[in-house]
Amino acid sequence: MPSATTIKLNSGHEMPLVGFGLWKVNNDTCADQVYNAIKAGYRLFDGACDYGNEVESGQGVARAIKDGLVKRSDLFLVSKLWNSFHDGPRVAPICKKQLQDWGIDYFDLYIMHFPISLKYVDPEVRYPPGFTDENGKVTPGKASIQETWTAMEELVEKGLCKSIGVSNFRAVLLMDLLRYAKVRPATLQIEHHPYLMQESVVKYAQDEGIAVTAYSSFGPQSFLEMDMQQAKDAPLLLEHPAIKKIAEKHGKTPAQVLLRWATQRDVAVIPKSNNKDRLAQNLDVLDFDLKDEDMKEIKGIDKDLRFNDPLNVNYDLEAGACYFGLTASQYGVSQPIWG
Repeated sequence: MPSATTIKLNSGHEMPLVGFGLWKVNNDTCADQVYNAIKAGYRLFDGACDYGNEVESGQGVARAIKDGLVKRSDLFLVSKLWNSFHDGPRVAPICKKQLQDWGIDYFDLYIMHFPISLKYVDPEVRYPPGFTDENGKVTPGKASIQETWTAMEELVEKGLCKSIGVSNFRAVLLMDLLRYAKVRPATLQIEHHPYLMQESVVKYAQDEGIAVTAYSSFGPQSFLEMDMQQAKDAPLLLEHPAIKKIAEKHGKTPAQVLLRWATQRDVAVIPKSNNKDRLAQNLDVLDFDLKDEDMKEIKGIDKDLRFNDPLNVNYDLEAGACYFGLTASQYGVSQPIWG
């Protein structure tokens, strides 16, 4: 039977189960893509400081509102706090800048992008700052997660955002956060696809009333253009025999099966496309159910294979060329601390 189209957050607000992700959306096409996605029926847009396209995203939203396609209240707009702004006094000013870039008064959801603090970089020096400081070095900051979260809670009190959440957290970090949080995280956003199911993290979050959003729902697809060897070595999920077989059985595309695998388990998804037909297909993933045997077959694909991992990316700290950021060893742990 068809699923509900939204998830009720613990903050009391409704969040669409299917949204449009703005990661790697080019600046020159971003405004049009957002506008066309709204026209196609999308209401959730997942952005971030680090994506570098918030001005253009806001332009697409403004155009859609001006043309009468939607009202601001119809949309669920998401952004993220970048690592360089984790110091408590930096949180509200950068959130206000991001709101100004979008051309809106509040975010529906504002997320801590990573559970890591980096040295502050003044937006006048470089924006978005990326992972390196003004000297091109990866320099850890001093802010604790508690300091940053407390400052984010104040954003809710000030009306700058309606809900706050976290991204790339593992269960142990969530457990710690919940010890002191006055405002519980409404959402957890993680890499989540059949190669990386993270079942224990998903279960813990959902048991705690924290909604889960999946990014990179198509697995290696998003990472091929980054020349990542892990992505090159992994068979594309969109072409995986099991996924294709299930798609054919249900008369759906492989992409729709992958998205339905998540939404059927109340995990929100944020795919993107600049193709009109795929835009519609990605949104149309709530009107059918996968069978128990389908879910079991997909479960058998799990490889615990993470792509959003600094250890998978070649970067030169001396040259400041770094995409994902710090290695686990720089934090004194044997594996990534993010989800």
